Amino acid sequence: MADELDLLRTADPVPAGGPHYGDGPLDHTAERHLARLLHDTPRPRPRSRRLVWSLAAALAAAVTALAVLQGGPAGTPAVAAPRPLAVRAHSTPVPLADVAELAAVAARDGAPALRQGTHVQSWSLGMSDGGPPVTLPEERVVRWAADGTHTEVVVATDPARPGRPVLTDDGDRTRPVEDGHVLSRRTFPPMWGDAPPYGTPPHDPARLRTYLTELAGGGTRTLTTPELLDATRELLDNWTLGARETAALAALLADAPGLRPAGRVTDRLGRTGQAYVLDAAPGGRRMLILDPATGTVLGLETTFTRDDPEYGVRAGDVMDYSAWMR
Repeated sequence: MADELDLLRTADPVPAGGPHYGDGPLDHTAERHLARLLHDTPRPRPRSRRLVWSLAAALAAAVTALAVLQGGPAGTPAVAAPRPLAVRAHSTPVPLADVAELAAVAARDGAPALRQGTHVQSWSLGMSDGGPPVTLPEERVVRWAADGTHTEVVVATDPARPGRPVLTDDGDRTRPVEDGHVLSRRTFPPMWGDAPPYGTPPHDPARLRTYLTELAGGGTRTLTTPELLDATRELLDNWTLGARETAALAALLADAPGLRPAGRVTDRLGRTGQAYVLDAAPGGRRMLILDPATGTVLGLETTFTRDDPEYGVRAGDVMDYSAWMR
């Protein structure tokens, strides 16, 4: 017993050569959650049955976030910020109501089906005093198994060669091609939940609205358009929607005030879509990109609407973007 106590006293819980939370990258979801903690007004959340992350995990995520925003112990070099997406000149805007009708027609046979998990490229601007102004673009594939386990592969994409997926995914195996540097490859134990985002999203517009409202904080209030877009991002970071869920979401977006059709745009993966812009969004201008034939959400981008000399950003700079793939 004495020998065991001596071993415990001399053990180094944080060896110099061991992994450190501060050295790891912050994924897109953690970036967004941290930004909400720092900048949004807190809203009371009702109690519901959902998966509860431990206090230790939350603390680790916060430490990681602060380290990334401050540049990490070695000072992560800044990466050139992406250029904002540009609407094609003289292109004809397609009303959201028309897209919703086409999405409903495309969903009649129910294919493709809903799938838990996501495949997304994302980037975000991490603002801090004296720290690097941006984070590396990354691509993430999350796939769930029938037993409740799921895997997540994250790679850092090459900012000098944007415009195509870096991860190949054949359902059972996810592997990076030559341009992807693997940041993490993890398998998680079985997890279940009946509340968003783990509960299955419905394909009825009214029920989907309730689902997204709970995802945005709960209550009986009507979601604002910025809140609807934030909840949509959260939904697509956890689920790959089927045709019926896509049609239901398109119907909700068609009713969202303030989203104006802007015209045709080529997204960061080279896909052609229709852009819908929310000019009066808090914190920045939002651009939603949809496939006009199916209503599928291809991407979402936020740009600054005014200069902020304190952080060295100008109106029109990209704040964050996501590009979802099937």
